[in-house]
Amino acid sequence: MPRETAYHGALGDAFAAHSAHGAYNAYVDRPAMLGLAGDVHGQRVLDVGCGAGHYAAALLERGADVVGIDGSAELIAHAKERVGDRAELRLHDLESPLDFAEDAAFDTVLCALVIHHIRERAALLAEIFRVLEPGGRFLISTTHPAADWQHFGDSYFSNEWVDLHVGEDLPPIHFQRSTIEAFIGELLDAGFAIERLVEPRPVPELEALDPQTFAKLNARPSFLAARLRRPRGRLD
Repeated sequence: MPRETAYHGALGDAFAAHSAHGAYNAYVDRPAMLGLAGDVHGQRVLDVGCGAGHYAAALLERGADVVGIDGSAELIAHAKERVGDRAELRLHDLESPLDFAEDAAFDTVLCALVIHHIRERAALLAEIFRVLEPGGRFLISTTHPAADWQHFGDSYFSNEWVDLHVGEDLPPIHFQRSTIEAFIGELLDAGFAIERLVEPRPVPELEALDPQTFAKLNARPSFLAARLRRPRGRLD
């Protein structure tokens, strides 16, 4: 039986606590993704895999109208504690169609550190393309293939599903390894046009808090992030 995509139970609670101030989330991925987002004032934004609501909270502060979805009841509860009724938050299996949204319903879609957990990635990317208005932006991040290669060994070109153990009392995080070529190829196959690709580095604030971790994360990659657009000319 396939593993669950979302972080349920104790894993969801642990991730909510870690993502608030953990170096990888708070000082590498989140600043990079919000930097790619730029000005979202007045935009309708879909946060796919919203987790504990940290990205949603930042987008709300910038004046966006946010809808957040996640397959974990625990993380949706944490997100509601964080943003209250300022955002529309939905418990939704990301392996299922985005049937709550009409075509071209959003100006921007954000999908942070989620896509590598998804089994039916082509289907999810097609749904994101559908709900994004022509000319709208898609912001996505994933684990860096070189970091996974360094951690798990074997071949860089592996596309195996692996378990990342994060604590003795927690279930492992299950995700599929990829390559840069495969990651970009899936986005292009879905019809998106790439505007920018970045390999996020830690923001300077981390150096004052944890110089050792700052030096480590500044010397090797952790994530890949990209800003894409749905071309205006494609209607299918």
